[in-house]
Amino acid sequence: MPEPSDHPAAPECTAPRGDALLPPELRAWMHLLAAAGVVEQRLRSDVKEALGVSHDEFLVVCLLADQPDASLRMTRIAELLGRPKTRLTYQVACLQRAGLVTRRSVSCDKRGVEVALTDRARRVLGEEFPALAAAVVQALAEDIDPTQRAALCGLLPPTREEGTP
Repeated sequence: MPEPSDHPAAPECTAPRGDALLPPELRAWMHLLAAAGVVEQRLRSDVKEALGVSHDEFLVVCLLADQPDASLRMTRIAELLGRPKTRLTYQVACLQRAGLVTRRSVSCDKRGVEVALTDRARRVLGEEFPALAAAVVQALAEDIDPTQRAALCGLLPPTREEGTP
């Protein structure tokens, strides 16, 4: 795992100046992106080592893992990740070659393609998710102070376990 000093710290969230050009919502968005960037940099090498896939491919895997049946249509994945369908097609092909997902036609719509995690992916993720989650916690703990973490959590929707469908 890379040393903490190998990664830039997230910028400090400060009160807006009276002459600030950015409205508070855009400032919050910029800080959210900076925090996500810190975590992403920490995870890049860990994900590649643990799963043999890129960070962007890992996001597809995480999205699928978070679904009740561990599958989604390609169009929905593209929408949720904000990715062009052509790029997503390439990423899913890489995941399929790695044995982490399967693709199949949707029975009611011949044009539709559903992507699902494989049993191998479930096994590997079960082994690797705790270490990857710890890397996220470590990145946030080292680079974002408790007040910023609380503010960040306040910006995010509640997780499924917290009562959202």
